[in-house]
Amino acid sequence: MIGSYRCNCPSGYYSNVTTHICMPEDSHKYFEWTRIFLGTTIGFLVILLVAICIKQKMKHKKNTELRQQFFEQNGGGMLIQRLSGAGPTNVDVKIFTEEGMKEATNNYEESRILGQGGQGTVYKGILPDHSIVAIKKSRLGDSSQVEQFINEILVLSQINHRNVVKLLGCCLETEVPLLVYEFISSGTLFDHLHSSISDSSLKWEHRLRIAVEIAGTLAYLHSSASIPIIHRDIKTANILLDENLTAKVADFGASRLIPMDKEQLTTMVQGTLGYLDPEYYNTGLLNEKSDVYSFGVVLMELLSGQKALCFERPHNSKHIVSYFASALKENRLHEIIDGHVMNENNQREIQEATRIAVECTRVTGEERPRMTEVAAMLEGLRATKTKHQWSDQYPPETAHLLGVDILSAEGETSSIGYDSIKNVAILDIEAGR
Repeated sequence: MIGSYRCNCPSGYYSNVTTHICMPEDSHKYFEWTRIFLGTTIGFLVILLVAICIKQKMKHKKNTELRQQFFEQNGGGMLIQRLSGAGPTNVDVKIFTEEGMKEATNNYEESRILGQGGQGTVYKGILPDHSIVAIKKSRLGDSSQVEQFINEILVLSQINHRNVVKLLGCCLETEVPLLVYEFISSGTLFDHLHSSISDSSLKWEHRLRIAVEIAGTLAYLHSSASIPIIHRDIKTANILLDENLTAKVADFGASRLIPMDKEQLTTMVQGTLGYLDPEYYNTGLLNEKSDVYSFGVVLMELLSGQKALCFERPHNSKHIVSYFASALKENRLHEIIDGHVMNENNQREIQEATRIAVECTRVTGEERPRMTEVAAMLEGLRATKTKHQWSDQYPPETAHLLGVDILSAEGETSSIGYDSIKNVAILDIEAGR
């Protein structure tokens, strides 16, 4: 019959009019449910993806706002404003991002920790250009000290002294500010005197040079920096040594800027026991003589190889200042000087260095010398030592052929000044008649 169609499919199947393939009678219901399921799933996934995108955008916006909040809280706006109006010495100050600091420290991995102290934790960081830096993460943020913190960054960024660890930049997007310094490779003076590195044993020539470098740096900070700086935490753990054993003063976290019209500040007492100036501890009045006291303790450590505080020493000698005072009173200085440094050729230098250390650690600040005077005295010791070495090497009759002006040790007078920028003494020597 015209228009008729005969289905040859078995019972329970039907012929698809398009493909003429026999299909189960309930397959069309299956396809309908499949289409519904796929449509629902795709719709759900689209909604989920949109929700995730919105959440990510909100999270990113929240993180951006939080970073901006921290940036402003840590004085970022003030820093940018002051840097834009600063001189050319500030062009190298870099403001790092939070992401950059996390990448540099591998998310502040514990194995990257170089040291920990009262001011925070120092991490070893690797920047994208593969340069190695030290990243200091403060323990606590103090919003009341933001302007002081910014001033400190500005001043340190302008210091170009070979014996000050160079500040490369900072990160203000985190809850507490991060400071980025040059990396110094050979550990601290404390390590070389008291820890595993001490096996290498610093010679007296090294110790005297290190003392001269530290003293010269403090003299510069007190007298020649654009704004006088009191370090306030001078100790062997804050003196870094590079591969040539050159001293680098570090950790200015406790330092204070002294206005030009003031000689001292009243502050909360801060510092390290054993190095802390007793007058500052009792009065809260901070001035440059507090650093002088701390340096005197460091000089005693260099001379004796002993720690500033040691509870294994007798009760009245637990503090190194008392330890030296007792030894000098009983005329047994030779017993407390490090056996690695004293010999028959340097006894006078060591005695003079001991006298300087004792002068620096007088109980009252008025009795202590200024750091410029200390630096000049120590550099004078070093210059005298060098002169004697040349004198031993070249007899007077041949010295003039080499351009070496060697004066007799007898009958000479000298006055010593100090160039804190070049870190050298200026000796005005007049031969006696």
